[in-house]
Amino acid sequence: MIRMACVEDIPAILDIYAPYVLNTTFTFEYTVPSAEEFSARFQEITKQFPWLVWEENGKVLGYAYASAPFTRAAYQWCAEPSIYLAPEIQGKGIGRRLYCALEELLKRQGYRVLYAIITQENLASLAFHEKLGYTQIAQLSDCGWKFDRWLGVVWMEKRHVFVDSPSNFPVSIADIVDYSQKTEDIFAILSLS
Repeated sequence: MIRMACVEDIPAILDIYAPYVLNTTFTFEYTVPSAEEFSARFQEITKQFPWLVWEENGKVLGYAYASAPFTRAAYQWCAEPSIYLAPEIQGKGIGRRLYCALEELLKRQGYRVLYAIITQENLASLAFHEKLGYTQIAQLSDCGWKFDRWLGVVWMEKRHVFVDSPSNFPVSIADIVDYSQKTEDIFAILSLS
């Protein structure tokens, strides 16, 4: 089941994220954030952006969220989605469902351009994004250093089609989703259940 993440999910989310930090180049973080650091990150991100989790039998097994790739006002229609899954649910289509739900929420908020920044050697993520309609717009060679080697990243983009010029900045996720509402009702309204 997909639902909105809450602060109580942070330990489970960190359990999913930690192996990516410690064992892969898929994130450029060197150390796993503390629960306090991650909680502060979560609180800051969810002021504006959605953060979703995949839950089975009461256990969080994956999550997807978006954040701002840039800080200047003119970039406010851009978002950077991210996704992390526990090994046992990879390859089962759950990532696609989570990501599509996230993209739909971002579209409803008013985000027009989505950027995925992916380590070049993360071939599964590159293929995943390509299947979802992202196109490569840039390649940054040897821009990150992790595990005693230089790593490049691929910058991919997906655009939501809007015919008008924006009259407002994107709204916060709280303006789209009533957190007190049942998550089943939220996603039924969005036709995402």
